[in-house]
Amino acid sequence: MSVDQATTSADVEHRARRMWRALEPVHAVTYFAPESRQAGEALGLRGFFRGYFGQRAAPLGAVSAEVVTALFYNFAPGFVARSVPEIWGTASPEQLLEARLAAVDGALRRAWGGLVDSDDVAEAAELAREAALAVPTAGRALAAANAALPWPTAPHLVLWHAQTLLREQRGDGHVAALVGADLDPVETLVVFADAQNLPGDWLRERRGWTTPEWAAAKDRLAARGLLEGDALTPAGKALSADVEARTDALADRAWRTLGDERTARLAALAAPLVQRILAAGDFLEQNPMGLVPTRSA
Repeated sequence: MSVDQATTSADVEHRARRMWRALEPVHAVTYFAPESRQAGEALGLRGFFRGYFGQRAAPLGAVSAEVVTALFYNFAPGFVARSVPEIWGTASPEQLLEARLAAVDGALRRAWGGLVDSDDVAEAAELAREAALAVPTAGRALAAANAALPWPTAPHLVLWHAQTLLREQRGDGHVAALVGADLDPVETLVVFADAQNLPGDWLRERRGWTTPEWAAAKDRLAARGLLEGDALTPAGKALSADVEARTDALADRAWRTLGDERTARLAALAAPLVQRILAAGDFLEQNPMGLVPTRSA
């Protein structure tokens, strides 16, 4: 398959999306593995979201709720403010960065067992690192903050850190695409729920929006001809598809740099590792990203 076919055919999944699905569970242990939840609690951060906001935002430093809300994009401001900036008085960003790395180390060692020290993990780590070092961070605050952190030395942690950079860079680009589409945070979730066949109330609650805020967003989308009832109109589906296509295009630099052959090799190396993460229960089958991980045949 040529690069043009890989990135433009409507019948073929975009290379950047395929690699996100192939690698994202490696990063997701940061939030969903029991070691990660225990790490937050050990620092005094009670509840899933205090740990989530603390560990994901820690590379930025002790930033305000407004900054976290802006960069994470789809959380309700009041929901973020329940945790930020209070969390920084409980655990410093430096403590959280140390704790999350130790937690990921424990989680991957548990899930991967003897594979942790394998040649395949070392090879995957080097490929992922090369891809991650190729991504642009200008205008991408979360990617830039993680890129400024020192690289771990152990290959399994290099692979995790590389995927952290790749997925935050993808997320920053996704936010840019949403802003360009004139979709505000709660409107984004209404569109996403229908496009990804996710329960709207479940997604709304996971991101802290009230029922009236959700209803008002639906009214705004309906006024633009993007929503009819609970379903996207053809125009709404087209806008959603355009946002996703732009997100993929903005995330493709890493894979253009790596090239098709080595990109495919990384996906193949990651497949058994991801299967172990899934088998260990360290990734949510139903998740707010709407991500269905790549599974081995």
